[in-house]
Amino acid sequence: MTFLQRARILLCLSAPAVFGACALPEPPNPETTPPEILYNRALDLLIKNKEYTKAGNEFDAIERYYPYSRWAPRAQIMLAFTYYVKKEYDDAIVVLDRFIQLYPGNTYAAYAYYLKALCYYDQISDVRRDQKMTVAALEALQQVVTRFPLTDYAKDAAVKIELANDHLAGKEMSVGRFYLRQGMHLAAMNRFIRVVKEYQTTDHVQEALYRLTETYLILGLTEEAQKSAAVLGYNYPSGKWYRKAYNLMKKKTNLALNETKKE
Repeated sequence: MTFLQRARILLCLSAPAVFGACALPEPPNPETTPPEILYNRALDLLIKNKEYTKAGNEFDAIERYYPYSRWAPRAQIMLAFTYYVKKEYDDAIVVLDRFIQLYPGNTYAAYAYYLKALCYYDQISDVRRDQKMTVAALEALQQVVTRFPLTDYAKDAAVKIELANDHLAGKEMSVGRFYLRQGMHLAAMNRFIRVVKEYQTTDHVQEALYRLTETYLILGLTEEAQKSAAVLGYNYPSGKWYRKAYNLMKKKTNLALNETKKE
């Protein structure tokens, strides 16, 4: 979902009857200005002018001066979104957690959970680095799917869950390959097994099965190697990793036959 798509979603939170009617030349006094005017002015600052800090300050003022108005929860959501746009994710999460605690049944609760998940998801780093944010993103995205299964947020969250799982599987493969290169075969094997068991829907499973075949052969576990190669061939018969596994097993078989002949 792009920034513009998210902006359009959030624009639905505004009041059509008054939107655009608050182009004030100077910042209004929040103590005397109606909250709907403050809200729409802040929205203009955010969407039209991209003055994110000013917009955030005015959204925050609504919650402070009119905490019991119907504009307060909307302003909090928009404040969180403003932090998100600025990539100030920790601040956004603080606001969203507070919103969820104060307004669990609010119309915008689904979006609050979704935006919180995005704050983690957008911080996912390269597979060579720590994946703490990936794990946090998965947990937050799963909450969106579980709590709001019939929403568009849940649909997008489900897609992102698959991508996050693929990322974690990629991390496991990266570590497993490193162990394999270092001759730490048992450690490598455990990483590849984890990919096969925990990330079955990802594209990394094919390579994991091949690497298991390779590792088992190195460890002298020929029967286990045959099993992993067979699983690979059954599920991905036309894949490059099965061809590699097949050739590996064929080479092993030929070597074994040659050894038998010598005896």
